[in-house]
Amino acid sequence: MNDILAWLWQGDRSVRWQTLQDLLHDKPDKIEAERKQVAIEGWGAALLARQDSSGSWGGGLYSPKWTSTTYTMLLLKRLGLPVENSQAKISCALLLEKGFFHDGGIAFSRSWGHSETCITGMILSILSYFHYLDQRVTGLAEYLLGQQMPDGGWNCQSFKGATHSSFHTTISVLEGLREFEKNYTSSQSAIFDAQQQGKEFLLKHRPFRSSRTGEIVKQAFTQFSFPPRWFYDILRALDYFQETNSKKDERLSDAIKIVEKKRKKEGWWLLQNRHRGRTFFEMERVGEPSRWNTLRALRILNWWES
Repeated sequence: MNDILAWLWQGDRSVRWQTLQDLLHDKPDKIEAERKQVAIEGWGAALLARQDSSGSWGGGLYSPKWTSTTYTMLLLKRLGLPVENSQAKISCALLLEKGFFHDGGIAFSRSWGHSETCITGMILSILSYFHYLDQRVTGLAEYLLGQQMPDGGWNCQSFKGATHSSFHTTISVLEGLREFEKNYTSSQSAIFDAQQQGKEFLLKHRPFRSSRTGEIVKQAFTQFSFPPRWFYDILRALDYFQETNSKKDERLSDAIKIVEKKRKKEGWWLLQNRHRGRTFFEMERVGEPSRWNTLRALRILNWWES
């Protein structure tokens, strides 16, 4: 094990099991044994300990950010909490019962009058990851298929007349559809096709540039954060491309070069950005070496170079 892998191994259990799986390609039983520890110690256990008796976190379903039930469950998913965890199942039921709207998506506020596309993508990702068995989960996926825009992506502002997809909404929906694809058998062809169109939307933007001018859409897209919350950046996007084992399209090369350039001489990547809002605790500090960004960057480059 080289120095950078040893350094990753000294981190939280959530980083350790993904290092075993994604970088060392270790034996499944060893990976699973390490993964089970996420619920017992470290960041995962600390989050589970903050769940209240109703099954929620932070006193709300979607706010306050980032201590609400939605964002805590998203983080537990990224940490790799075992899917059979009973506390997570309780929260899945809560999110679906309180959020499911008559149009087929998720609306935590009935005053909106319609479901919110980005949030529906997040909740689909959570419910699918934790294998929550309810026909309404399939309904969420079908709702998102119906919200796909002509340019291939999604935008939660389409109800207000938006005609161009949002990077933020698109990546949340793509991650949700991917989790659904992995864990449910219905609508597989349609789910695959929708993801292909969503990928093409990102590829046309290389995947952080204006498709018209070639200029960088937002500098924040090139700043690596963890957790990403609902925000888009190229590390999050590339991690989705590698997770789906996508074709190594040349249009990703600009983003790959940025990832390579940001690697420090010691072999790690920094935490460059932190999205403002209340948190239960700080996992990593901005400007310091980030095991999460390093883990994700390494598995992206391994995929790209394979």
